[in-house]
Amino acid sequence: MHLKDKVALVTGAAQGIGKALAQSLLEKGCKVALVDQNAEVGKSCKDAFDRQFDAQMTIFLPCDVTNENNLKDTFKKTVSHFGHLDILVNNAGINNESDWERTIQTNLIALIRGTYIGLEYMKPENGGNGGAIVNIASLAGLLPAPQQPVYSASKHGVVGFTRSLAMASTIGNYGVRINAICPGFVNTPILQSIDKEENLGQFSAYKENIKDMMKFYGILDPNVIAEGLIKILEDDKLNGEIMKISTKQGIHFQEYTLPSGHHTKKLESVL
Repeated sequence: MHLKDKVALVTGAAQGIGKALAQSLLEKGCKVALVDQNAEVGKSCKDAFDRQFDAQMTIFLPCDVTNENNLKDTFKKTVSHFGHLDILVNNAGINNESDWERTIQTNLIALIRGTYIGLEYMKPENGGNGGAIVNIASLAGLLPAPQQPVYSASKHGVVGFTRSLAMASTIGNYGVRINAICPGFVNTPILQSIDKEENLGQFSAYKENIKDMMKFYGILDPNVIAEGLIKILEDDKLNGEIMKISTKQGIHFQEYTLPSGHHTKKLESVL
């Protein structure tokens, strides 16, 4: 995909990984809908981008992704403003084992809903141009995380949903590629509050374990995640891929063993 003049919608775009992703898309010439629940930080982010890029390249839309009507309205406003949608990056997420239901609502249910809404706008059969969807998961979606079991479950769900829907896209000729990125620890506001008791809940006794893991695995800069995003978007062969990013191995992909059966050929195109 050539990114110049493409229209992207990024959730959780006001800070951290989301802001880095939006920055990279803008640098490639994309127009970007900046979607975030925090209106104050979102407007500040928009102002910062306006000092770097043409103000017409971005629009800020406050949105609680767990609110279905709010989320639908955000997509509608994006397409109304820019004319179409080519790229969706489902990045919004939280890490809260105390309020575990909201963690699932935000990290998984809202992501699924956003993907389905995005597909309706992007499918050629509906008048869209096709495009690409990238879901931001986590290495905790591929490995167990004893101090964050619900967060880990939500990210495992993102990985399974991404791979399955990518296959459905191939079989159903959606014209949309769907991939996921699983980074390790990233230097973001979420990471800075990862060991807070109000977030860990009953697992707060494990906070030293988290610190040890961060020392062992290292901390990624959000710009590395943005580099991975651009790689996925620009390579039209990638569909159903799970990109892993770590300090030790950099950007690489999860390898899966192909299942046997009559769907193998179709699976080969997405794995």
